[in-house]
Amino acid sequence: MDTKSPGLLETSMREKLVSLLQPTSLAISNDSWQHRHHAPMREQGGGNGETHFSIQVVSNVFKGKNTMQRHRMIYNALSEEFNQGLHALSLHAKTEEEIQAKDV
Repeated sequence: MDTKSPGLLETSMREKLVSLLQPTSLAISNDSWQHRHHAPMREQGGGNGETHFSIQVVSNVFKGKNTMQRHRMIYNALSEEFNQGLHALSLHAKTEEEIQAKDV
């Protein structure tokens, strides 16, 4: 699978996260190739290449929420994708204010 062009699962994830979070920044990286020998990949007949992702998102919707609450929002939004073979996410969820504070 060409890891440079987004697959159906990645496209679906992006649409849902944009709709829910209205992010100022959203980067989704397909890391599945690094996990191609893991059981979930083998169970998919060799893997469809969409099981492991890293997500970096900046959204003011996260304001007032702790890390666990932010991650739960994302996991809940992507429950359908988990049922379709998504196995793992690495999440970095910040507010604009938190990003700006790092730059100071």
